[in-house]
Amino acid sequence: MALTVVQRLEQLRGLGRPTVNDYIPLIFQDFTELHGDRYFGDDPAILGGLAYLAGQPVTVIGQVRARDIEEFKRVNFSMPHPEGYRKALRLVKQAEKFRRPVITFIDTPGAFPGLGAEERGQGEAIARNLQEFSNAKTPIIGVVLGEGGSGGALALGVCDDIAMLENALYSVISPRGFASILWKDGNREKEAAELMKICASDLHSFGICDKVIAEPPAGAKSDIPLTAKNIADYLVDAVKKYSALDTNTLLEKRYQKFRGMGEFKE
Repeated sequence: MALTVVQRLEQLRGLGRPTVNDYIPLIFQDFTELHGDRYFGDDPAILGGLAYLAGQPVTVIGQVRARDIEEFKRVNFSMPHPEGYRKALRLVKQAEKFRRPVITFIDTPGAFPGLGAEERGQGEAIARNLQEFSNAKTPIIGVVLGEGGSGGALALGVCDDIAMLENALYSVISPRGFASILWKDGNREKEAAELMKICASDLHSFGICDKVIAEPPAGAKSDIPLTAKNIADYLVDAVKKYSALDTNTLLEKRYQKFRGMGEFKE
């Protein structure tokens, strides 16, 4: 039986759901991690590097969800700093130089809003990624693994094709933020989550998500290799599809994809 959005939210925020560190060894070959943004430092909340996908060289960028309390502290509760987003952009620019496809994994409650992050340009770093990803002359494929929250997720979400795991969520603002703004009451988070239509099936019906990737009946953690295979099958097909396009066609299709979002009828 399908989970409710509140059940999904609770599952995603708990410990035990597979993360990018579980999937990379099962999906890619010869992954080599690269560090640093060349401006300030390295951010462990965003992992990036080079790998092979079914023999195809690719760049992999992923937000790191923790699997235990110690890892939560190491990755700042999965909330990236601006240097994480600048690291991601550096890797995209490198991939663009060699027209190497980029694969992003989205899994964060949002970007870190702390004083230091703001002083180092958190908003600018996210905005710059949105701009530069939009014009990158290489295919970008995204997968939402868990909680895709706010601008912290959108900074890796400007993709030619984006998929979501069946129980993942993806939103322009967190349910708590939604409740705090609309009702001035963050405790109405669960009510907000039900209203926001942020499940994979909802977003697929709106044309925001291009594909819903199936999870085992008991959830992704019940059979990580099967979930990884489902992700890999999608990635191989998507990389092949978009790598076949010339640069002008790729950029035009990406522009039209995002230009078409937000249409509505009264």
